[in-house]
Amino acid sequence: MQVEDIRPEGWACTYLVSNDDKAVLIDPVYDYISHYESILTERRLELVATMATHTHADHITACFSLSSQYDIPFYMWKDTASLGVTDYIDESTTLTIAGVTYRFHHVPGHTGDSVIIEIDGHIFTGDFLFNGTAGVGRDDLPSGRLLEHWNSIQSLSGLSDDVLVCSGHEPPGTVLQTLGWNRANNPILKMTSYDEFAQWQNKTAEQLGSVSKIKTALPANLFAEIPEDIPWLPQ
Repeated sequence: MQVEDIRPEGWACTYLVSNDDKAVLIDPVYDYISHYESILTERRLELVATMATHTHADHITACFSLSSQYDIPFYMWKDTASLGVTDYIDESTTLTIAGVTYRFHHVPGHTGDSVIIEIDGHIFTGDFLFNGTAGVGRDDLPSGRLLEHWNSIQSLSGLSDDVLVCSGHEPPGTVLQTLGWNRANNPILKMTSYDEFAQWQNKTAEQLGSVSKIKTALPANLFAEIPEDIPWLPQ
């Protein structure tokens, strides 16, 4: 089994999980479909599933487009509002795809449908948890809830120190770290009270400001429709 972040640029991570000449894409971005297809062709991999850790507000997901194009499943949390999902998962779901076992942990907070996707040695955390000082994703966007996020963080106690945190956003070139490393170095995982967490989140949201792509990306992801005009792509 191989796990690789195959984003061509930017801060939004897309993970390729490959085994036995088959591949799963986790959090693919619509802008880079041709890039993913080039990698799959070059490595002679068959794309067999897509998964999203949550409903994204900062980019259009490629999950529903790839699912339709290749007639493959698109997996997402059972209570998501996003359309285009073909197969819903919950915490009792165990999937074995091309010899890799996938389990799911509901971690609402950044969004109501946020999940951790767990495979052997890796957790895909989306915007629920980042590596190091980046902490966690913001909770001031649609369906974000500060207290739910704080409560979900406490559920990490059941996961091993040894798993690698494959998060949804990291600066290019970031070396991913284990959950154990994050327990020692991520400021959120060292906090002892909800009030401390809320203060950190509110300050971070103020510093980050508005999400420039949300007015295009979020409706596209909710309704599984690619808009005719995507402002950030060349016409």
